[in-house]
Amino acid sequence: MKVWSKKKQAGMSVTGLILTLMVGFFIAVLALRVVPSVTEYMAVKKAIVAAKSAGNTPQEIRAAFDRQAEVGYIESISSKDLDISKENDVSFSYQKVIHLAGPASLVLDYEGSTARSRPAKAAEQ
Repeated sequence: MKVWSKKKQAGMSVTGLILTLMVGFFIAVLALRVVPSVTEYMAVKKAIVAAKSAGNTPQEIRAAFDRQAEVGYIESISSKDLDISKENDVSFSYQKVIHLAGPASLVLDYEGSTARSRPAKAAEQ
């Protein structure tokens, strides 16, 4: 004869398991849609650094970026979208819209620059 203890069973119910799997599935689908966009952004950042070092004029920089974009499969931005300053610092900004489901979309704003941020000036005496 078995004696049952009055301890409650621990574990997850079927409903809890289904909800957990649904949340996990949603996060996985979101990651599968966002990761390629982030990878492309990293390629754009690398391409503008390489383009800046490859050229001395805005035309040379744009041509070098076009070559890098072709090799790096960059499709979200072209050399026409680059802002090139007088010091040949290259910057860019663009939006990527990722359709999720129905009317829901995810908008990612990307921007980058080759300009170094200048440290704040010390208090003038």
